[in-house]
Amino acid sequence: MKGIIFTEFLDIVENRFGLEVCQQMLDDAGVDGIYTAVGSYDHRVLVKMIVCLSKITGVSPEALQEVYGEALFARLLTTMPMGNGDKPTGTFGFIERVERHIHIEVKKLYPNANPPQFDFISQTSAKMVLDYISARCFSHVCLGLIRGCVQHFNEEMDIEMEPVTQDQSHVRFTLTLSAG
Repeated sequence: MKGIIFTEFLDIVENRFGLEVCQQMLDDAGVDGIYTAVGSYDHRVLVKMIVCLSKITGVSPEALQEVYGEALFARLLTTMPMGNGDKPTGTFGFIERVERHIHIEVKKLYPNANPPQFDFISQTSAKMVLDYISARCFSHVCLGLIRGCVQHFNEEMDIEMEPVTQDQSHVRFTLTLSAG
């Protein structure tokens, strides 16, 4: 997993919970917390930090992942290349862009990268059904990212998340724009 995910996680934990909680989480997880944005790290370390943070704060690991995903969206948005006339105008277009362009570019830059995959099942102007597939099982981070995207585009949307596999490595999202 790319280091930017780790560095952003630590920044978000420090900003939301404070430096002492962040340090306690690192100590409890048995990690030094030294990551570079361009490095590659084992995703299980991030899982361990989330579990430790959950124990410290009393917030469920799923809720922490969702909050992290929402905050991460805004930060990742600033790092995404968007050419002229290439900017999505809504959540559906943005999600398509991530899968059809960004994940492809990530694989070109980092041949060993294994980004999550979105399989688009169906789409109308008001509804998108897509599957999230990732060996890292961060479906709740994905849910948070989608919520962050919806907020960014100032849309009203119902988001349903249905696990396809028990370990949530494959999850179906149904996104429905609210009439309003």
